[in-house]
Amino acid sequence: MKKRIGSYPRVHIEGAGRGVVSQAGGVLMVETVRKTGLDRAISVALAPWRKPRAVHDPGKILLDVALAVALGGDCLADVGMLRAEPAVFGPVASDPTVSRLINTLAAAGEKALTAIRSARSEVRQKAWTLAGNRAPDTDGQVIVDLDGVLVVSHSDKQDAAPTWKKTYGHHPLMGFVDHGPGGTGEPVAALLRPGNAGSNTAADHITTARLALAQLPQKYRRGRQTLIRCDSAGGTHEFVSWLSQRGRWLSYSVGMVINVTIHQHVLKIPASAWTPAIESDGEVRDGAWVAELTGDLLEGWPTGMRLIVRKERPHPGAQLRITDADGMRITCFATNTAGRPITELELRHRLRARAEDRIRAARATGLRNLPLHDTAQNKVWLEIVQIALDLLAWMPMLALTGKARLWEPRRLRLRLFSPAAQLVTTGRRRILRFARHWPWTDEITTALARLALLPKPG
Repeated sequence: MKKRIGSYPRVHIEGAGRGVVSQAGGVLMVETVRKTGLDRAISVALAPWRKPRAVHDPGKILLDVALAVALGGDCLADVGMLRAEPAVFGPVASDPTVSRLINTLAAAGEKALTAIRSARSEVRQKAWTLAGNRAPDTDGQVIVDLDGVLVVSHSDKQDAAPTWKKTYGHHPLMGFVDHGPGGTGEPVAALLRPGNAGSNTAADHITTARLALAQLPQKYRRGRQTLIRCDSAGGTHEFVSWLSQRGRWLSYSVGMVINVTIHQHVLKIPASAWTPAIESDGEVRDGAWVAELTGDLLEGWPTGMRLIVRKERPHPGAQLRITDADGMRITCFATNTAGRPITELELRHRLRARAEDRIRAARATGLRNLPLHDTAQNKVWLEIVQIALDLLAWMPMLALTGKARLWEPRRLRLRLFSPAAQLVTTGRRRILRFARHWPWTDEITTALARLALLPKPG
């Protein structure tokens, strides 16, 4: 009887094999690009920047970088993993060609950014139409969450500065469309700002909201069916007035800073005016109550604004702030939604925390750092990151079901994108054969079958 030494079996390597494709699950992203028509839209948008004798299309180059980022890359050179598999990803430009395109688009400034954003907006509407009742607007409302992201810089890049968290880098402001409890979310705005940019700068919130609205289908760019949510950084007179401006009529749910005046009003609320808060399943939330503030507190704010306050027992070990009262954590938000109970409105605002999940996904998809030096270059990089996140949201929305649709980028990469497959060529057909023993092979093949059933663009 032989004793086994070591925890893992020993594997012998004999040269290089043939007919094996790495990152074969990336074909899910390729099919998503094809069915939504993203490749054609980006190519048309960037046609003005294609040189007469160029071999590679600028749209394909930019989309290749986005695909590499979606598969786990974090710099321009990571497009090399697509270049190694031309059978799946087609011809991929060299690193110098990619760098030259980024420099060209950066030199074009807002003109190039606007072209890329217009293409994304056009394709977004197609993706939502293909998704049918699984689209984020299936209930007739679209929710856009605005939030800031701190991106740490480890070198002296343009506009990098000390942040409010004592780090060094940039402080972009981003917007995400919430897909609800049955899905994830997709980016619709990214405003690159220096690290020392203020959290509650109204002008930046307005600019980001404009970018987000421009990404939505035309019917959602104004009106009560579009809800803008943000934390207390957006709780300024200027931003709330802009949201409720005549002709725009947007719904909003905006966090407010607990100032001295609000704090004094909270202390005067009688016990009978507090209503138990609720959870998503309709059950009472333990240790939390909500109430609505009225009176002269709303003077100077837009007509129809409601101010709702919540008090909650802090979790063990949490430190109370000076604005808290009676051992309770106090928070407040403003909304212009009428005719709904304050418990429902408070729950809706609390679900804004899902934006933190979107930020975590963005950090894992190219936003852990900004790889380029100039601000103009990093603005293009932000658009690439958003395209990658779009694909990571559209593919599950169109092809996955159940818990798989909730998987974040890291899990999608480990389970669906990373497995290799055997490439078999028969006649004019190329077939990928995934390993039968891989636990998620059925998930991959079923998703590809769903994508195949979708109509072709155009």
